[in-house]
Amino acid sequence: MHKLTVAVIFGGVSSEHEVSLASAKSVIENIPKDQYEVVMLGITKHGEWLRYSGSVDALPGGAWESDAANRPAVISPDAKTHGILETGPDGCQAVVYLDAVFPVLHGANGEDGTMQGLLTLSGIPFVGCSTAASAVCMDKALTKTMLGAAGVAQAKWDCFLRRDFERDPDAILSRLEKGLGFPIFVKPASAGSSVGIGRAAGREALAADIRAAAKFDKKIVCEEAVRGMEIECAVLGNDDPVVSVCGEIVPCNEFYDYEAKYVSSGSQLHIPAPIPAQKADEVRAAAAKAFRLLGCSGMARVDFFVREDGAVLLNEPNTIPGFTSISMYPKLFEASGVPYGELLSRLIRLATERKPH
Repeated sequence: MHKLTVAVIFGGVSSEHEVSLASAKSVIENIPKDQYEVVMLGITKHGEWLRYSGSVDALPGGAWESDAANRPAVISPDAKTHGILETGPDGCQAVVYLDAVFPVLHGANGEDGTMQGLLTLSGIPFVGCSTAASAVCMDKALTKTMLGAAGVAQAKWDCFLRRDFERDPDAILSRLEKGLGFPIFVKPASAGSSVGIGRAAGREALAADIRAAAKFDKKIVCEEAVRGMEIECAVLGNDDPVVSVCGEIVPCNEFYDYEAKYVSSGSQLHIPAPIPAQKADEVRAAAAKAFRLLGCSGMARVDFFVREDGAVLLNEPNTIPGFTSISMYPKLFEASGVPYGELLSRLIRLATERKPH
């Protein structure tokens, strides 16, 4: 059987660099080696691209960067190359042909359409959403605007620019207090994965949380706090996506922040979620609808609130969800009868089957 050569890209110039390393380790360990030849391509926090050939155990913690065997290597945007340009010790360049790319990059410069644009130019099939869908799903304000226009139920929200807050903070604070009511969640529009997010119970805390979020993005999104359960679904497919069973997140902190997701082991995942079958079907149908509306392909994890009165509210989609050993996306499909290795194979197949236009 001919093996496909797949590059797994990890790291990146992002606040989620470390999460990417942990996800990539898990992906590389679980890709079926009888079907795929894996090429490891790492990006440092400073944006340096390196071909890595050492142990995956060196990925978390960043020790991989100092491996003496590392070689400068980049994805060529030239479709004729269809792969990596790698520079050897003698300064000569070699071409490494790729059948597909699996970008395991979370957050900015990887999940937001930038990497997808490069890979589209390169002509190399890649796992996950297109450039446009990635960009829209990364920007919470764009996502909410599109879903709202399509009639998808969401929590009440508002959006403004950092400069407008700096010019007249009292006007923004009064608008949020009147329109959303406390407590209010404050988020950078495009930072991803709970980075820079705060939960404000009063006006003073709200101002402080907005200033903290503004360090990550010039656009700020604020949302009403929803009393209810946090429910997530994993979606897999291109034109005819399938949706996993539902899972519930019970965060160890006040909300599912970066620490609760990736650092602490105290958060609880309940799979399947303890909700009635009819409600689970409603959530899953809403996940498939959002996936199609946003133009997603390959994969996405779609997060919801099920409010105390039973209302299903879409929170946000994640186009490159976590792939660590404790991440919801692979766990949800495992509970749906798709083991981790088979899930990765299906994602790569979906990438190679997808037509460019």
